[in-house]
Amino acid sequence: MSGNEKQPPVARRPGRRKAMPDAQRRGMITTAALENFIERGYSGTTMDEVAARCRISKQTLYAFFPSKAELFVAAVAAHRQMMLDLPRAADERLPIAETLERIFLLDITDEAERKRATFIHMVMQEVDRFPEIGEVLYRDGLMRSLTDLSEWLTLQNSLGRLEIDDPLSGARILMDMIFGARGGPGPKGRDWMTPDIRRQHLKRCIAIFARGTAPQT
Repeated sequence: MSGNEKQPPVARRPGRRKAMPDAQRRGMITTAALENFIERGYSGTTMDEVAARCRISKQTLYAFFPSKAELFVAAVAAHRQMMLDLPRAADERLPIAETLERIFLLDITDEAERKRATFIHMVMQEVDRFPEIGEVLYRDGLMRSLTDLSEWLTLQNSLGRLEIDDPLSGARILMDMIFGARGGPGPKGRDWMTPDIRRQHLKRCIAIFARGTAPQT
C-alpha cells in the first residue's frame, strides 16, 4: 500500500455507559415503587417486582432501600410532592391566591389526580393489616405537608403579604377545604359533574381564604 493511500477507519469500541448518579437512581426507584404501590397495593408489591421494573439488580435496590417499609416511606415522600408543591422559591411574589393554586396543584391532570386518590385509597384499605403504613402516611405525608404549608404561611405573614394569627390553623383550614372537596377515587368519592366544576370550586375556596387573610389597609 502506498503512503498516499488512506487507511480504512478503525471501528471504535462503544464506551462504557455512564453510571447514573445516586440521587437520580434513587428518584427513579422511588417513582417506580410509587407506581407499583398504586397498581398492586402494599401487600401485593415485592422488592423483586420493583427491581425488575427499574431494570436493576435486587442488590442495587437493597443498597438504596434495605426493606419494603423504607421504600414505602420514600414513596410517601414522593406522593407528598404530588399533593403540595412545596417548598416554593424564596423570591416568589405572585398573588397569594395564585400561589396557593400552584401549591395545591389545581391544574393537576386527571391521571395524576387518579394516582393521588388511588394511593390514599390503597393505604386506607391496607392499614388494618399493616398499621405501620398508616403511621408513615400520617407522619411523612399529612403532618409533613401540614408543617410545610404552615411554614409558608408564616413566611408570607412575616413579609406582610397576608395577616394570620395562627399559621398552623390556617394550614389545616386550607387542607380541609381542598382535600375534603377533592374526595376519594371511584363512585364513593365526592360527586362532581366534571373535573372543571371541581377545579372552579377549589379556586373559590382559595379565593375566600386569600380575601379573609388579606392585610388590612
